[in-house]
Amino acid sequence: MQGARVETTMNPSNDTKKMLPSAAEPAPLGLIGLAVAALVLASTDLKLASASAKSLMIPWTLFLGATAQLIAGLMEFRRNNVFGATTFTTYSLLWYSVSATLLITIFTKAPVDVTHYAYGLLGFLVFSIILTVASLMTNKTFVLILLCIDGALAGLVANLLAQTPGEVVGGFLLLVSVFSFYGAAAILVNSMAGRTVLPLGAPVWKPRTGQ
Repeated sequence: MQGARVETTMNPSNDTKKMLPSAAEPAPLGLIGLAVAALVLASTDLKLASASAKSLMIPWTLFLGATAQLIAGLMEFRRNNVFGATTFTTYSLLWYSVSATLLITIFTKAPVDVTHYAYGLLGFLVFSIILTVASLMTNKTFVLILLCIDGALAGLVANLLAQTPGEVVGGFLLLVSVFSFYGAAAILVNSMAGRTVLPLGAPVWKPRTGQ
């Protein structure tokens, strides 16, 4: 049916498909942004790149991590996809916060207390866990991405408050990048092929609908 399309990717309500005005699938854009930004941060935490010159991380966290996901999230609102819209926009705001934190700590002499940063991340971790539960109704790829994000956030909070090794954070971020690249590739290739070439995995949880 020309001029319309069916929700099939990040919407947990796939059993009740809605025909909406034609709009491109934004998930690959958001996932590529997440994959690249996570890879850049992971390279520092895993000591694959210098931690003394973090300023060049900012363009990647700001434009790929934050802005790409914001665009994807706003498009998901247009497509009436509450899960995709909420996930992409909230994570984009997290990346904007990370970028602003890097700007303040690197380029200003303002006094900082990383405890504030840690508790902000802890609060976001709580919300990320809520998103992870919701992702059980989408597909296994998104569940894996969100579980790894949860691990990265928990590891970063522990690193800031208890000086635990940063390599733990880097390991989770690397997994976020790998699964996000796969998710973006799967949605893009499947959309172009018109069939499932790279499976995303069936939903883990299918709640019973009301009678």
